[in-house]
Amino acid sequence: MNQITEYINISSSPLINASLYIVIFIIIAKIADLIVDKVLRKFTRFTKSNVDDRIIDLIHKPIFYTIIIIGFTFTVQYLTPSEKAIFYTRSIMNSILVVIWCVTSIRISNAIIENAVAKVSDVTGLSRDIVPLVENVSKIILIVASIMVVLSLWKINITPVLASAGIAGAAVAFAAKDTIANFFGGISVFVDKPFSIGDYIVLDQGERGEVVAIGVRSTRIKTRDDIQITIPNSIIANTKIINESAPIPNFRVRIPVSVAYGSDIDIVQNTLLEVVKDNSNILPDPSPRVRFRAFGESSLNFELLCWAKEPALRGVTVHELNCAIYKKFSEAGIKIPFPQRDIHIHDG
Repeated sequence: MNQITEYINISSSPLINASLYIVIFIIIAKIADLIVDKVLRKFTRFTKSNVDDRIIDLIHKPIFYTIIIIGFTFTVQYLTPSEKAIFYTRSIMNSILVVIWCVTSIRISNAIIENAVAKVSDVTGLSRDIVPLVENVSKIILIVASIMVVLSLWKINITPVLASAGIAGAAVAFAAKDTIANFFGGISVFVDKPFSIGDYIVLDQGERGEVVAIGVRSTRIKTRDDIQITIPNSIIANTKIINESAPIPNFRVRIPVSVAYGSDIDIVQNTLLEVVKDNSNILPDPSPRVRFRAFGESSLNFELLCWAKEPALRGVTVHELNCAIYKKFSEAGIKIPFPQRDIHIHDG
């Protein structure tokens, strides 16, 4: 620092030189402000996101004030006051810098969070109502960190503060363990992506429905009875989930069919395939097929296998196929057996 001052000393008066230093730092600050605001902004035009533009809007003024504050601190040191004056000057100026950059960091984090949540919402359907929650959490973290930095600048022992914060944090964590478990369960859902909005899932407990919302604390599904079920994410993260819409949205339909012994199995198979061709919900590829599964006690057991367009059509597709099979079998003379018993009475 002394070598720098030797090159720019133009007067024997320290006050004049100090004033010159302030002017020089103001000029440097303005140049830096122009570089950030004008030059860097040109590069952001090549990106699709507007987050970088918002970040530049937020940082160019703090950079300007930071350089001026550094210049003021440098000037005070040049005037060689007492050690106490230097300490207070440094502490005050650095504290102001911490406050400036704390506010700037909060604004930048809010911009990044809004953009990130918007992208996640487009993919997973996550509600954007979560934005204020995440913003408040990040704001608290930044403010606490800034307070710790300011206390250290003023040579205040923060060990007792950290110890108290640790105890308080442990107490809060114990009291809110279920909420924290749901929060981390929600994070695992966002990271693993076992399902997304619109998927049909079946839980280990047997609930089946369409995923309508994925939140930080819980996931909501709507059943075919239009009943909404809210499931904590801690349960979602620790249970087996069957996603009927993944990896492809098509859904396989299985229709068990029994015919009487003596029926022509070729006619049975052709009739079942004709039924499938007439149903608009069934996909031609993969092709439908019929399988002869077993010889039953009083019937030949077949199974019709086909693919519906989506899981939501499972119920109506099964209904339509069953109705059509019954009618076709009646027309073709194919008998569907039912349980019956023959009783033989012998004379004494």
